[in-house]
Amino acid sequence: MQIWISQLFTGLSIGSILLLVALGLAFSFGLMKVINMAHGEFIMIGAYTTYFFQTFLAEPLRGPGGDREGFVFLISIVAAFLIAGALGLLLEATIIRRLYGRPADTLLATWGVGLVIQQIARSYNPRNVPITSPAWLDGRLVVADGIGFPYSRLFIIGLAAVCVVLVYFYLYRTSNGRRTRAVMQNREMASALGVATRRVDAYTFALGTGLAGVAGAALTLIGQIGPQLGTGYIVDAFMVVVLGGVGSLPGTILAALVIGTLNPIFEFAISSAGADSAASLGKVVVFIAIIVFLQFRPNGLLALRSRT
Repeated sequence: MQIWISQLFTGLSIGSILLLVALGLAFSFGLMKVINMAHGEFIMIGAYTTYFFQTFLAEPLRGPGGDREGFVFLISIVAAFLIAGALGLLLEATIIRRLYGRPADTLLATWGVGLVIQQIARSYNPRNVPITSPAWLDGRLVVADGIGFPYSRLFIIGLAAVCVVLVYFYLYRTSNGRRTRAVMQNREMASALGVATRRVDAYTFALGTGLAGVAGAALTLIGQIGPQLGTGYIVDAFMVVVLGGVGSLPGTILAALVIGTLNPIFEFAISSAGADSAASLGKVVVFIAIIVFLQFRPNGLLALRSRT
C-alpha cells in the first residue's frame, strides 16, 4: 500500500511537470496551428535563467546567512517566465509570423531554432550543471510510517496549480483572454468583428514560451540541467496536447495527470514482473494506450467546442 501511494504521488508530480510543459504548447498549437519544436529549448532557457540567478545574483540578494535564498529562487521563476516569454515574442515576430498556415515549415523552422539555442547553451558549458534548491525545500513531509512526500515535489505541484489558476483567470476574466478564446473558436468571425488576430497570436505564443520557462525553473528542483534538458519532454508534451484535446485547458490538465500517473504505475508493474528497461517499456505501454484511445475519441478527452 505504501509503495502504491508513493507511486501515485510520483505520478502526480510528473503530471504537474507535464502540465507546465504542455500548457503553453496547447494554446500555441491549438490557436495558431504552429508545431513548435523549439518548445523544449524554452524549457531549457527557463532552467538556465534560474541557474544564472543562483550563480551570479544570489550572493548580493540572499542576505546574511542566506535568509533570502528562497526569495531569490521565487524571483528567478518570475524572471524565467518573462525572459522565455520575451524570446518567444521575438521568435514569433521574426520567423513564425511569416509561416502561418504552413505547419510543416513551422516544424522545420522551429526545429532549426531549437538546434541553434542548444548550441548556444553548449558553447557556454557542454556539460550538465548542478543547481542547489533552497534550504526550505529540503526534506519531506511525513504523513505516515514509510510514507513521505518531498517538499520539492509538493512545491512543483503547487506551482502547477498556481499557473493553472492564473491561466484560467487570464482566459476568462480579462479582455485579452476573451479575444484569445474568440480567435480559438472562430478566427474569421473574430477578425471580422475587429479582433487583431495577429496580435493575439503573438501574445499567445509568448504566453506559451513563458510557461515553458516556468517549467524549466521547476525542473531545477529535480536534478541537474543541461543543453538537452527540454528534449526529453517535447514528445510527452505533444501527447498531452493531443490526448487532452487541442486548445482545451481542462483537457490538457486531465491528460497531463493521466499520463503522469500511468507512467510510474506501468513502470512499477513492469519492474515487479522482472522485466528489464521498465522505464522505456512503461512509456511504450502508455503510448500504445493513447493511440488506442484516440481511435475511439480522435478529438481527445475534452475537445474544444466551437460553431465551425
